Parts: sequence; structure tokens; C-alpha cells
Amino acid sequence: MCGVVGIVSTSMVNQPIFDALTLLQHRGQDAAGMVTNHEGKLCLRKDNGLVSEVFRTRHMKKLLGNIGIGHARYPTAGTSSSAEAQPLYVNSPYGISLAHNGNLTNAQQLSQEVFESDLRHINTSSDSEVLLNILAHELHQNPKLTPTPDDFFNALERVYKRIEGGYAVVALITGYGILAFRDPDGIRPLIYGSKEGANGTKEYMIASESVALDAAGFTVERDIKPGEAVFMSTDHKIYFRQCTPEKAPRPCLFEYVYFARPDTVIDSISVYKARIEMGVKLAKKIAKEWQNIDIDVVIPIPDTSRTAALQIAHEINVPFREGLVKNRYIGRTFIMPGQEIRKKSVRQKLNPVPFEFQGKSVLLVDDSIVRGTTSKEIIEMAREAGAKKVYIASAAPEVRYPNVYGIDMPAANELIANNRNVDEICQLIGADGLIFQDLDDLIEACIDEKHSNVRAFDTSVFSGKYIAGNIDESYLGKLEKKRNDSQKVAEKARANDMVQPL
Repeated sequence: MCGVVGIVSTSMVNQPIFDALTLLQHRGQDAAGMVTNHEGKLCLRKDNGLVSEVFRTRHMKKLLGNIGIGHARYPTAGTSSSAEAQPLYVNSPYGISLAHNGNLTNAQQLSQEVFESDLRHINTSSDSEVLLNILAHELHQNPKLTPTPDDFFNALERVYKRIEGGYAVVALITGYGILAFRDPDGIRPLIYGSKEGANGTKEYMIASESVALDAAGFTVERDIKPGEAVFMSTDHKIYFRQCTPEKAPRPCLFEYVYFARPDTVIDSISVYKARIEMGVKLAKKIAKEWQNIDIDVVIPIPDTSRTAALQIAHEINVPFREGLVKNRYIGRTFIMPGQEIRKKSVRQKLNPVPFEFQGKSVLLVDDSIVRGTTSKEIIEMAREAGAKKVYIASAAPEVRYPNVYGIDMPAANELIANNRNVDEICQLIGADGLIFQDLDDLIEACIDEKHSNVRAFDTSVFSGKYIAGNIDESYLGKLEKKRNDSQKVAEKARANDMVQPL
């Protein structure tokens, strides 16, 4: 999962792109990058680290121009080497810089095609570099000194025929504008907005989440449709084309559960409202199945579960308390490589307030349970703080299957719910009781018939039903070898020892 942003403005875009990436930091904490276009020259800064670490004043002063794109990276494919920080660049044709959120499920096949048929060299293990070279190759099939928006869209239609998976992409075409597009099922989010700039000239912004547009003063226009492309030109015109047969959107359900900010709206569905409804649904299940369990207090595992936990407390008429204090300077443990690192980070990130636990039967609410590492550590912390009983409720169903569309959910055998029932999971994490949201209830919680046309979602991590990419057991087997923790640790060690790629 990554965050992308692109802006065409009448003034310098370095600060608004920086601000947008800061607001999208939750989507990727591994690396950040920005490229701007000034008087025909590209200004690029990218590196490993948080947005505030990568961009210092000396860098910002050099990022000149009124058009640019940015990226906050979270590695799902490849390593955490700074060589894979984005945006990525190829000089031909035109000079293309690309930032990508998602995952190409046929990246391995495409990488071979790019070398053997397109005669292009791929220098990293990133599927984003593969995508960039495919886009460049297709643009080169009908070379023009002065391409039109239709030329870009025609090339993109050929790109769509080659790539599979879930993705949202922004690409800066040097001297011409920003080309952006979304996968045919709308799995990964992408939204655009506009505002009036100097002399009444329209300015445009596109990003992974609406919150980035809101903060920059842009009016949200709409989400990019599944399989749709948009071109925002340097002369401040905007063009659209449906590049694949139109489908109803099927956004990733886990965006609403965990990844997106609560103040974001994705495909006209409020993430905050969806999380309230998750709390309502789960509270009804708790009241029905735990009639004989006395709960003294409801405590959220911060931050994502807070909205649902507050609603659960209200529905079951039990006090809501902030019993776990979060250190905001520790990253999201979900996306950290290695079980030992995650276990250590849980203790660094969260600290219990003993008063809220001593002698009480506590209901902990989490947004989801993936590996179980965080849940187990927090339950132990609750007992150490004096809790009499520790129950846990998950606002999402059991995560049983890997994600292949851009979320680094690990190998299936590292998912605690894989091939286990609720009682077995409960025993492993050390809880006195465990309850999960039902998938149908989660879907109902996220559907907003009044404002959105979304009626179905990508539910693959819960159901094992993959809607794109021709996913089979062979693919999942290869993915498991690539994503297991031991492999990630080995890749990180190699990245640290290697000579820096070009």
C-alpha cells in the first residue's frame, strides 16, 4: 500500500505535494519521493524514510516548478532499498516519472516480456519499474514530437491489455502534463479535485485519498472510475477516457477497515461512517453471542479501531475508556518486517493505563487481527496491568488469505486465522474470549446506497476470492516464498550490503 499525489498548479507545487504526502504517510513509511518539472528540467528528491526525514529545506528549495507528483512507499514487492523509492524515471519517450500504488500480479511475466520483446532493462525487483517501462514502450509505438491527450490514452489502452492486478498510478510526462489511471476493478483508490488558481486558471490535484485534496483547498470532483484515465495538461486542461470496458467499482474492503484515514471518502463512501456501522454490527453480535459475559469497560487498540469501539460501548451500554496510550513516533506495526521487530514495537508503541485495567473484565477492540502478534502482546500487557478478564473483538472478519493487490499481508502460514477456528485463535493469543465481525455485516457496514454506487468489494483477504489477476494456487505458493518473514529479513540484509543501483 502506498500513497500517490499529482498537482498541476499556477504556483510552486513542492509545498502542497509535501503536505499531501504527510497526510498520506499512513499509507507508506518506508520511503518518500517527489519530482517536479521546471523550465523543461526535472527536479527529483527521494530516499528511504518518513516524509519529514526525506525532504529538508535544502531539498525543497531545489524542487522548482508548477507541476509535479509524489509518493509515499510501503514495500509489498521488492525490498526496502532506496533504489526502489519512487517516483521512478525513464528518459524515453519524453521523460516519464511514475508513482504507483498497488501490485501487478503478472509482474514476473511482464518483466521477462519487457526484456525479450520490448528490449528494456529492469534494474530493480519493483513491479513499478516494470509498469513504467511498459508505459514508455507503448508510448513509443506511435512517436510524435507533440503528442496529444488521445496519443497518451491510446498507449494506455495497450498498457491495460498487458497488466493485471490492482493499481492506481500517476505519471508526469515532462513538458506535457500528468497522466493518471486506475485498475479496471477500482481496487486501489484514486480521486481528483480542482480549484481556481491565479487569474482564474484552473488547478488540478489527484491523490490516493480525499483528505489530501481537502487540506490543500481543492474541491473534490469525483473518484476516477475503474479502468478510467485522466490527463491534466500543463496548459491547465483536463481530459478523461474510459480505457477498459466499464465495470462497477469493487474497492478493497480493507481500506475501510484499516488503511485509509477516517476522514477520507473513497468511492463516495465515508470511511468514518463505515467504521461507525462496523461498531453497530459487531455490538449486535456481541450482545447476541456473549449474553453471559460481564464486560466492565471497552478499550480500543489505537488508533484505527477507536471509531468502532466507541460505537460498541454505546450500543452495549458499557463505559468507553482510553486504556492504551499510543506513542505516535512509532510506525504502524502491521507493515514492519519480522515478528521480533513487531513484538518489540508493540511494547514501544502502546502503554497501558493501569487504573483502567485493575480488577476489570476488559473488552479490547481492534480493527483486525492479521498475524496475531500485536493482539497477543497487548493481551499480555492488559493482564500485567491487572485485568481480571481480557476479551477481544475484531471489527473485521478473520484474515485467512494473502493480499495480492498491494497490501503486504504475509504468507498464508503467517496469518493466525489461516486453517484455524476462532477457539484456536483465541487460545493462541491468550484471550478469555474472541469474536470476529461477520463478512456480510462488514460489507453492509460499508455500503452507502444513498451516496455511492458501490455494491461489492474486493474481499479476498477474508474470502479467498480474487477478482483480478488470474490468481491460482501456483501464484500464491510463489508469493508465500517471497513474502515470508525470513525472506524479507534476507532481502533487507542484501539491500544493505549491495552497491547502490543506478
